[in-house]
Amino acid sequence: MFTQFLQEFIKKESSAGILLIFVTILALLLENSFMSEFYTSFLHTPVEIRFGDLQIAKPLLLWVNDGLMAVFFLVIGLEIKREVKQGHLSSLSQITLPGIAALGGMIVPALIFIAFNKGEDFSMNGWAIPTATDIAFALGILSLLGTRIPISLKIFLMALAIIDDLGAIVIIALFYTSELSTTSIAIAAIALMILFIMNRMHVAIKSAYMVVGVILWVSVLKSGVHATLAGVALAFMIPLSSKDKEGNSFSMAKEMEYDLHNWVIFMILPLFAFVNAGVDLKGISIEEMAGPVPLGIMLGLFIGKQVGVFGFSWLAIKMGLASLPKGSNWTLLYGVSVLTGIGFTMSLFVDTLAYNDTQIYHYADKLAILLGSFLSAIVGYLILRLKTTKQAPME
Repeated sequence: MFTQFLQEFIKKESSAGILLIFVTILALLLENSFMSEFYTSFLHTPVEIRFGDLQIAKPLLLWVNDGLMAVFFLVIGLEIKREVKQGHLSSLSQITLPGIAALGGMIVPALIFIAFNKGEDFSMNGWAIPTATDIAFALGILSLLGTRIPISLKIFLMALAIIDDLGAIVIIALFYTSELSTTSIAIAAIALMILFIMNRMHVAIKSAYMVVGVILWVSVLKSGVHATLAGVALAFMIPLSSKDKEGNSFSMAKEMEYDLHNWVIFMILPLFAFVNAGVDLKGISIEEMAGPVPLGIMLGLFIGKQVGVFGFSWLAIKMGLASLPKGSNWTLLYGVSVLTGIGFTMSLFVDTLAYNDTQIYHYADKLAILLGSFLSAIVGYLILRLKTTKQAPME
């Protein structure tokens, strides 16, 4: 039963990975062709919502980054909550190896970036860019190998990516928050309190959570805290188990995650990639790509992620804190570690926070993300492809 669920999940992630590649290429073609002006005007299309004195006016680019990505983080939050309560992160033995590996996969890339950019205050804002992993791309590449890869390794990558996302949430909350509005923070706190009370009173009406969730998002957006964190906060307040009017038990969190999952991977993430991956290649020189920020990002993703994930995993296993995933070996674990360097959408998202979507680096920072992710995907795939047989143990 679980194996079938996992295979269906990975199949969706594989399709999403292919779609992400397509929209990325499309964005690059539009930005570097006679359609460049059309593409730019599309990104900056003004969109405004007004309700009395409350006004939210942003270009389309920011509605995607601040609005739709909040829905993405809502799904991430629901996934984390479910896995911690009932899934692969619900016990110490299950969380140990992917947890330690994820920690290494955040520490080492950050240290590499810092080594290149130490002393440059603005550049240092991007230290978290190479710490991210794009689960859709990574699992998509892994799925291309089919039964060559044991289920245990796919579970390891899924758990690692979930913990990685949790780390990204903490990083955004702590390090990418601007000046705070006390009034908006107060409204957000009241909204959270209402959601908490609804949870404790076992309110089983999705629309009620969504209405309060929208109020939470608007208040967080106006507060100075990044609006996507409202999605995470809402997710943690959605009850895992509820009862309908007939007294039948159901999981509101699981149903909501299922309902939103396809929208996220087939609409929100591709749209995010489309509006953020349009890199103007004409304006980038080799000298700019050799700058400390692009090098810190590229090497952080391609070298730092694999060294951190594999190195910390090796230490944990050798120290007896964890064991190799069943049916795998050191080479397979290393190949999966390389795949974690596919930062792509998550790295692009952190990049927009770190540098406020300015073009101070003439797109070299974004190109570095694409190149580091591409290298990790190709090398990781080749290692796993060359070192596996057609059938792997399905543990």
